Amino acid sequence: MRRIQAGNALSAFGLGFTVPYLYVYVAQVRELGATTAGVVLAVFAMAALAVLPFTGRVVDRRGPLPVLVGAALLASAGAAGLGLATDVPAAVGSATLLGAGTAVMQPALATMIVWCSDATTRTRAFATQFFLQNLGLGIGGLIGGHLVDESRPSSFTLLFGIEAVMFLVLAGMALTIRLPRPGAPAGARPTAPGGGGLRALLGHRAMVQLLVLGFVLFFACYGQFESGLAAYGTEAAGIAPATLGTALAANTAVIVAAQFLVLRFVERRSRTKVIASVGLIWAVAWLAAGYAGLGHGGQAMATAAFISTYALFGLGESMLSPTVAPLVADLAPASMVGQYNSAFALVKQLALAVGPAVGGPMGATLHGPYIVTFVLFSLGITALALRLGRRLAPEQDRPWLATSSRVVAVHVPGGEVRPGAPEATRSPASAGSR
Repeated sequence: MRRIQAGNALSAFGLGFTVPYLYVYVAQVRELGATTAGVVLAVFAMAALAVLPFTGRVVDRRGPLPVLVGAALLASAGAAGLGLATDVPAAVGSATLLGAGTAVMQPALATMIVWCSDATTRTRAFATQFFLQNLGLGIGGLIGGHLVDESRPSSFTLLFGIEAVMFLVLAGMALTIRLPRPGAPAGARPTAPGGGGLRALLGHRAMVQLLVLGFVLFFACYGQFESGLAAYGTEAAGIAPATLGTALAANTAVIVAAQFLVLRFVERRSRTKVIASVGLIWAVAWLAAGYAGLGHGGQAMATAAFISTYALFGLGESMLSPTVAPLVADLAPASMVGQYNSAFALVKQLALAVGPAVGGPMGATLHGPYIVTFVLFSLGITALALRLGRRLAPEQDRPWLATSSRVVAVHVPGGEVRPGAPEATRSPASAGSR
């Protein structure tokens, strides 16, 4: 688990090292123009959407370890190619490799964490993953910003070269890991009814509800950070561009400072009620943003309110990391852990693609409707989470119950959850999702 978490931090560090500067690099340093830079960023995102539908099945058939190694090598080739790209085809092709490689890493790493954890350790494992991701992204962006120089293309080549090496180190580290076999006590999951596949996933009503909830979560938060909310802050609240960086830093600082304090608070509480409370916190965050842009206070008050919005988002994020990802894992049947993780990663990527397209124009021009819309989305998170809680088995919503009872829940084709037989006496053919 320590090696997996170190690998997770390395991949986040590599992305934080270069992605914030990708637009400037393509458009200005390589002088390929703003249009090409936009295409490169779009291709980076679309490559993830293209590969994620197939990733889960490969993870389940071949195991997460070879998939992670292949993805790291692919991302390393893409990073190295971007550092040397001087024309449009090279930049677009390299961005495709980098985007596809980094997207595939997500479900592979998540599945490895599932295999190496159980109901008592999974919550803390995913919280640690989220903490290290944000720490890696923050440190990578900070160091990368001090290394780059727009007047020297070689400084960007160095940046992408270091990123490529980080992914190679990740691949080498992964090759030293010896994972428990699927079905071992550390990662045992029941078997999917009917042999698994997309039909089985879509027939699992609790998972479908979680996917819908996940889309709303990412659309209402991450999909607005650097698009709609940034446009709203500059246009409606008069926030200086430098203050946007301060707000993002406040978001990361809250996550890093609060993650393990929050973990102690949520570990013994209902997962869906924790997610529901995040919706309320984010509704307050959007109201603070509304005050920043639509209130009648001074500029200092508007700036403080806007930074507080990002800080409140960070508090909510630190509450989600120990709840949502472990819940995906606990819903997944034994033969479909990779597919469930990939489906959730795909929904996240879709939300990150749709969020800026919707929020950007609204944040820039429709200031009042923009705030109202996302306050309602945040309250929708609360409603969806409480509804999901009624469909989950007690051990799925409150995982600490699994340590006092070995009775699990069975997912039947109709999508309802009912108590199952003791795990030791239940046959795999009769088991569904825990």
